[in-house]
Amino acid sequence: MLRSFPRALLVGGVSLVAFTGCLKEIGINSTHASAPAAQAAAVAPVAAAASAGRMAMPDFATLVEQVGPSVVNISVKSVEHRRASPFANEDDPFFEFFRRFGMPMPNDPRGQGNNNDDTQISQGVGSGFIVSSDGYILTNAHVVDGASEVTVKLTDKREFKAKVVGSDKRSDVALIKINANDLPAVKTGEASKARVGEWVLAVGSPFGFENTVTSGIISAKARRLEGDSYTTFIQTDVAINPGNSGGPLFNLNGEVIGINSQIYSGTGQFAGISFSIPIDVALKVRDQLLKHGKVSRGKLGVMIQGMDAELAQSFGLDKPAGALVSSVDPSGPAAKAGVQSGDIILQVDGKSVDETADLPSMIGERAPGDTVHLKVWRDKSSRELVAKLGEAADDNKPAKLGGGKIAEGGKLGLAVRPLSEAEQRRLGVNGGLLIESASGAAAKAGIRQGDVVLAVNNQRVSSVEQLRKLTEAAGKRVPLLIQRGDNQQYVVVKLD
Repeated sequence: MLRSFPRALLVGGVSLVAFTGCLKEIGINSTHASAPAAQAAAVAPVAAAASAGRMAMPDFATLVEQVGPSVVNISVKSVEHRRASPFANEDDPFFEFFRRFGMPMPNDPRGQGNNNDDTQISQGVGSGFIVSSDGYILTNAHVVDGASEVTVKLTDKREFKAKVVGSDKRSDVALIKINANDLPAVKTGEASKARVGEWVLAVGSPFGFENTVTSGIISAKARRLEGDSYTTFIQTDVAINPGNSGGPLFNLNGEVIGINSQIYSGTGQFAGISFSIPIDVALKVRDQLLKHGKVSRGKLGVMIQGMDAELAQSFGLDKPAGALVSSVDPSGPAAKAGVQSGDIILQVDGKSVDETADLPSMIGERAPGDTVHLKVWRDKSSRELVAKLGEAADDNKPAKLGGGKIAEGGKLGLAVRPLSEAEQRRLGVNGGLLIESASGAAAKAGIRQGDVVLAVNNQRVSSVEQLRKLTEAAGKRVPLLIQRGDNQQYVVVKLD
């Protein structure tokens, strides 16, 4: 969840809500921190003076003088109009009377009776950096999201109205443009070459304080965060606060290696853990936004889940690796390539899928229409499949389940009933058993009421008798394919 930092201010009867930024926060709370590709002049490396010995600190002052003019302050304004209706709700009979007869309702912005229009103006501040001398600037998507007006302020105090060229919420990268030339553009580095423990520097506008400089070290690389399946982050201990969003993370050579984007905190303020989007990810997004105005990603058409030791053992793998396919879009690229539920994707184009979370970014980095070679594990042996990727899109809606006859599911500790035909259509499945209650071994494995059992040991089930027989044949570890809401996942139930 993302949250702004409000300060209420009433001006001339118009509600004005100001907030100091929109940096994304993960953890107990979540906050937004709203706080530019011509060649740039080479920035001389900034390192500790050799004569000062091992303990010498980097020359941050010289570094800031070189890179500071490329960092900008971004302020945004959003306007929201809301009708102040005199009726408590639209079920009020007087509301229906005015609506039916086409009469302007009192205080309706569309009618002449409007004298109490509730207008809310939100303001925010963030950061950005110039990536080309002709005015292109990179920042976070959440900084400019929903903005009706974007203003960029340079370090020389000049201000420009900016146009949002495009933004990509999945990577949290946005590209904006100002009408200016001969601007000091940053030099970009390679995030992949950055090392854990090396010094880095952030410049931005925390809490609206422009051109603030903070420093620290890289704490970890390739950090994956919950809900961010397309991006791995650079973790640092650089002090980042609301308003730093979209600002650059520099190495000691004066090269941008990341965009400051998120913090981990229980208070909404810096707590020692910050996350930056690798610059190579941001530049790929920039190129697509420049060319197409949007970002297109490859789609395989599978739902996946994490692997652990129990699952790996039940599928005959020596160790947890790859991405376990819990469901396959029947009309998607994976299904056409022959991928099945229960397959474990081990490689994409010869590159190992070491962690389940690697797969979305490996596929998402490819363009729709690309062909990928998959190595999958099925029936305790590997095989090669070839898929032509589609285009990723948000879809899927939750299905509702009805009633029916309940029967006991044996030693799993489940009370189940078959899905009706209508329920199967709504879920898009064949067969399946609705779990009315879960106890014992199933409950310990995390299965709960409302889940749907689709398969046991990769064998589809549609009756209680099938469930019993397949459970008996599975032994002490019973892998169940469960559907919960929109998602399908494998759960291993251990029987005593």
